[in-house]
Amino acid sequence: MIGLGFVGLTTALGFSDKGYKVYGYDIDLKKNEQLTKGAIPFYEPYLVEKLNEHLNKNFVIVDDLQQAVENSEMVFICVGTPSNTDGSADLRYIFEAIKSVVSCIKKQEFKVLVIKSTVPPATTSKKIKPFIESLGMKVGVDIGLTNNPEFLREGHAWDDFMKPDRIVIGQEDDKSGQIVEKIYQSFDAPIYRVTLNSAEFIKYLSNTLLATLISYANEQSLIAKSIGDIDIKKAFQVLHLDKRWFGKPANMTSYVYPGCGFGGYCLPKDTAALINESIKNAYSPEILISTLKVNNRMKEYIVNDVASNVNEKEKLGILGLAFKPNSNDVRDTPAKAIIELLIQRGYTNLIAYDPMAMEEFKDAYSLPIEYAPNLHSLLSEVNHVVILTAWDEFIKNEQSIIKKQVFDYRYLFN
Repeated sequence: MIGLGFVGLTTALGFSDKGYKVYGYDIDLKKNEQLTKGAIPFYEPYLVEKLNEHLNKNFVIVDDLQQAVENSEMVFICVGTPSNTDGSADLRYIFEAIKSVVSCIKKQEFKVLVIKSTVPPATTSKKIKPFIESLGMKVGVDIGLTNNPEFLREGHAWDDFMKPDRIVIGQEDDKSGQIVEKIYQSFDAPIYRVTLNSAEFIKYLSNTLLATLISYANEQSLIAKSIGDIDIKKAFQVLHLDKRWFGKPANMTSYVYPGCGFGGYCLPKDTAALINESIKNAYSPEILISTLKVNNRMKEYIVNDVASNVNEKEKLGILGLAFKPNSNDVRDTPAKAIIELLIQRGYTNLIAYDPMAMEEFKDAYSLPIEYAPNLHSLLSEVNHVVILTAWDEFIKNEQSIIKKQVFDYRYLFN
């Protein structure tokens, strides 16, 4: 374990607790001295007890990096990645650690480097891999390379490591991924082996969502203050009672998933109205304003994507007209704006199908398009389909649909 800070020490002691022999190495001699005395330089519940339980048994702190690397099958890099002045991640500590580790490895000893430090997506594949190979080691042949993002909350790190809700392993090759997966087999959690970029993105996806939720809550509190006579604490306490936060069938995960943008009667209308009311009260709600901008840009992106791949003279199938599945509601549905933009771009040969909302769509919008009586009829007429609503019927007929060129903007298929 290279780096014995919050993440590295928790990881080292967690694996020690699972029965693995772990070597800990840190360039901070003062920290090492403190750790060897059974104390830690920060507060985190359970770690002091676990340190004293495993120190000089399953967990050995070494001053000699060569000793740690020679006796290990995997080497975890857990060093800091602070921000540069421009906001980019400072990777110098990672490169220094990797250079030191690689110098300790002989080519005939296949060891796996595991990047535990948080780095932006594409860092391992585009920067770390070339750096390793510049040192004379062929990745996947002489040395393994993976990343393994952490999802530890300060104050709860031990429980989060020992009882994870998911384990993510980004791999450059199957052999390396299998080696890292093996040490996690005793953990009661789903293990996802994905590409290097995917693993890094999953970590950032998690953190930026949390950041957005916090800023959203803060912005809403400022809107409430600008309007006045609102019990902000009580309002949020009542919000937290919404059953969608907790369970099935309509939990919050259905909202935190990419698609064509939101529609329906409530979300667009209410977001716009609150922006308007807030501005009237001298506060500009930038997150909400950006929320509507992104929602509109999604439709433009979809049309641009289709236009760059399909000639406007060809017949194009539209799958889904309702703003969400299991509903015939077409109010402010993304399908309307997308179809209108396609027509503006010269796509006049459009045919649409929705299991439930075709009559409502016809009556509401009177657009110059055809309507198919069923899914198979539509598929018989087109070579390209655009999925705009996540109906179960489309999922069940995946094999028929994917025979066409599919623009799957609901991410129904792999």
